[in-house]
Amino acid sequence: MIFERRLLARDRGAGVLEKLWQIPWSFVILLCGVAAIGYVALLSAGGGNPDTYAQKHAIRFGFGLVLMLCLALVDIRIIARFAWLGYLGALVLLVLVLLHGNVGKGAQRWIDIGPVQLQPSELMKIMLVLALASWFHRASWERMGNPLFLIPPAIAVLVPVLLILRQPNLGTALITGMIGAAVFWAAGMRWWKFAAAAGLAALAAPIAYDRLHDYQRARITTFLDPESDPLGAGYNIIQSKIALGSGGLWGKGFLQGTQGHLNFLPEKQTDFIFTMIAEEFGLVGAMTTLALLMLTVAFCFFVAFRCRHQFGRLLAIGLGTNYFLYVFVNVAMVTGSIPVGGVPLPLISHGGSAMLTVMLGFGLLLSAYVHRDAEMGPMRD
Repeated sequence: MIFERRLLARDRGAGVLEKLWQIPWSFVILLCGVAAIGYVALLSAGGGNPDTYAQKHAIRFGFGLVLMLCLALVDIRIIARFAWLGYLGALVLLVLVLLHGNVGKGAQRWIDIGPVQLQPSELMKIMLVLALASWFHRASWERMGNPLFLIPPAIAVLVPVLLILRQPNLGTALITGMIGAAVFWAAGMRWWKFAAAAGLAALAAPIAYDRLHDYQRARITTFLDPESDPLGAGYNIIQSKIALGSGGLWGKGFLQGTQGHLNFLPEKQTDFIFTMIAEEFGLVGAMTTLALLMLTVAFCFFVAFRCRHQFGRLLAIGLGTNYFLYVFVNVAMVTGSIPVGGVPLPLISHGGSAMLTVMLGFGLLLSAYVHRDAEMGPMRD
C-alpha cells in the first residue's frame, strides 16, 4: 500500500509538459486526418456550403480534441476509481430518455442537456467498458472461473442493452452487447460459457424476431431481397449500391456525385457518408479512408499490448472493439452486407453525440497509454 501511494504521488507530481511529451502525437495527427476527410465529405454533402454540416463538424472535433488531450493527462487510477459512477450516470440518462426523451424517426433516443442534445446510448458504450475494466482488472484466472463473480458484470451489460432496445435501437443494443462480450473474453472468461451464451441466443432468435417492430423486420427481409420493394424499404440500399459502383476507381470528383447531389442518396451526411466518399473519390478514396480508420483501430490494440496493468488492457480492447464495430457496421450496411441500421461512421459522419463519445473514448485510451506503467494494486484471489 505504501509503495502504491508513492507511485501515485510520483505520477501526480509529473509535470504536464512531461505527460504531453508522452502523448503519441502521430495518433493525434491520424485522428485529425480522418476528421479532415469527414470535413471534405460533409462539405460536399452540404453542396459546398460549410455552414450546412462541415463547420459544425470542425467545431465539434476541435472541442473533442481539447477534451481528449485533457483526459490524456488524468491519472488512469483516478479514472478507474470513478468508473462505476460514470456507468451509473449513463444508466440514469438512459432511463431519462425513456421518460422524457425526444422522439425522432419513430425512436426515442435523444435527451436535451442544456443547449446540447445527447444520445445516451453512445455514452453508455464508453462507460460500460470503463465499468467492466474496473471490475475485471484485478481478477485472477481462478476468480474468472467462478460463475457468481460474473453475475454482476453480466447484469451491468444486460440492463443497458434492454433499455436501449426499448428506445427502440436494435443496432446499438447489439453493438453494446458485443462490446461487453469482448471485454469478458479479454478478461479470461472460459470459452464454453461463450458457447453456452451463443446457444441460448440462437434459441431465443425466433422469439426475438417475432417481437421486432415492423420496420425492423422489413430491414431484414429487404437485406435478403432489396429489389422486392425498390421504392420503399429497399430504396436506400439500392441507391447506395448505385452510388458506390458509379464512383469507379478514381471517382467523379469533388461536388460531382450525381446520386448524392440529386438527392437520390438518403441520409448522405450521416449513415451513408461513406457512399458519398466512394462516389466522388472512387475506390481509391474509399480504401484510403478505410485504411486510416483501421490504423486507428490498430492503435487501440497496440495500447492494450503496451499497458502493464489489466485495467488499461481491458479498457483499450473495449474501446478498440467499439470503434471497430462503428466502422464495420456502417461500411457493411452501406454495401448491403448487413441490414441497414442507424450507425454513423466515426469522425466522419455528421452528429454531435457520436463525435463527443468517440473523442471521450480516445481521451481515456491516451490516458491508459500515458500511464501504461502505473501500479494498479494487487490481484484479487
